[in-house]
Amino acid sequence: MRKAPFDPGLTQQYGAPLRRAVNKDGSFNVRRRGADWRAFHPWLAVIRMSWPGFIALVFAFYLSVNTVFALSYFSMDASQISGSAAHSELRRFMNDFFFSAHTLTTVGYGNLAPVSVRANVLAILEALTGLLGFAVVTGMLVARTSKPSASIGYSRNVLIAPYQEGSAAMFRIANQRSNTLMEMEAQVLLMTVVGPPDKPQRKFELLPLERDSILIFALTWTIVHPIDEASPFYGKTTEDLARMQAEMIVLIKGFDDTFSQVVHSRQSYRHDEFVWGAKFDTAFTVEGQGDLMLELDRLGAYSLTENVPVARISREDDPARTSNSA
Repeated sequence: MRKAPFDPGLTQQYGAPLRRAVNKDGSFNVRRRGADWRAFHPWLAVIRMSWPGFIALVFAFYLSVNTVFALSYFSMDASQISGSAAHSELRRFMNDFFFSAHTLTTVGYGNLAPVSVRANVLAILEALTGLLGFAVVTGMLVARTSKPSASIGYSRNVLIAPYQEGSAAMFRIANQRSNTLMEMEAQVLLMTVVGPPDKPQRKFELLPLERDSILIFALTWTIVHPIDEASPFYGKTTEDLARMQAEMIVLIKGFDDTFSQVVHSRQSYRHDEFVWGAKFDTAFTVEGQGDLMLELDRLGAYSLTENVPVARISREDDPARTSNSA
């Protein structure tokens, strides 16, 4: 049986040029449509939304529930809520709104109280709604704060830099948080478009790395793909990579010692994010007392080099080389 071509899950079919396969935030550049309402998962949506969005959602939920119950109390006669009567309708509604807030949170200051059976039943229902609602919000908050995630910083560019007797494609990563990450593993794929013009297809190649794992991720890690005769970069120019719509897809996995969980991170570099003839600057120093200082703002800093021994790869002028920092 003929072995199927390697496909990591991003399809070999080619319809049109992609902006990129993996977005800068690590998400896959895939949008969905046509699903029915049962495909929507509210819990997943809330867990994945931003913190400002989550706080705004909780605040809107709190105000909405209070307003609905306040309108229900307001529809009753003022005598059914002790202390609710006021000289104006607006003031009375505000009293009912405050009573709703007291009941929803089970505070109960005592200045407002239900009198009739109808008002008491409604207050009981609101108290139950508050207990269940805050339990759900608490669960969401715990799920969001306890969800393991990695904040891996990536250099802005891939450098084609000197390496031994030839050259290599390399980029640099670092842990941006103070938690401990260990047993890190890296896989790098090169996605290109190949084949005749009338029938192009995407091709995925797993790039061999100088080192595909490290035990301790305390400083920076420069991930290096040596460019030799077996490398898909061998003999290629910037124009070749642009024509092939080359994109380097990075998959990082490690163990978070804080949460005792495996965490993942993703990134990609397009062909126009490659800098030719450069090398990374040092991103950490030793302080006077002997402590290592990692400067995260210098993670992507690089310097252009001259007379780079890139005998194993063609080299052309690249607009990206005009920048001295990444």
